[in-house]
Amino acid sequence: MTPQAAAAIGIYASLNVLILLWLTLATSQLRGRYKVLVGDNGVPHLIRIMRGHANAVENMPMMMVLMLVAALLGTPVLVLHLLGVTFTVGRALHAWHFILEKGEKWQRFIGFGLSFLAMLLATFGVLGHALLVLAG
Repeated sequence: MTPQAAAAIGIYASLNVLILLWLTLATSQLRGRYKVLVGDNGVPHLIRIMRGHANAVENMPMMMVLMLVAALLGTPVLVLHLLGVTFTVGRALHAWHFILEKGEKWQRFIGFGLSFLAMLLATFGVLGHALLVLAG
């Protein structure tokens, strides 16, 4: 892996952690507003934001693992950036949708779509490259 590839992964890992921190702070603010220390207490907006946060935690680590493996397999830095930008913009839109009390459907649709596309491409790219390496 080149230093440029490691830097690219570092950028997108850091940006995605910032999105997680944004979700964490927004969740904390809602907990304070509604005086809920544990769980969601049936508050619809809190339920919504917690689901968005959980979704981010489910997807972000796997994408970062895929990007790391892709870099280790020699994926060009430009491809890592394209995957990283697509995924990160998608995750930011998705988070924004859940942070808002009544987010627009396009935020979730485009956010999910971009994230899913990046993960799908990374998955099949890594899988294909790994199989080619093993086939020798």
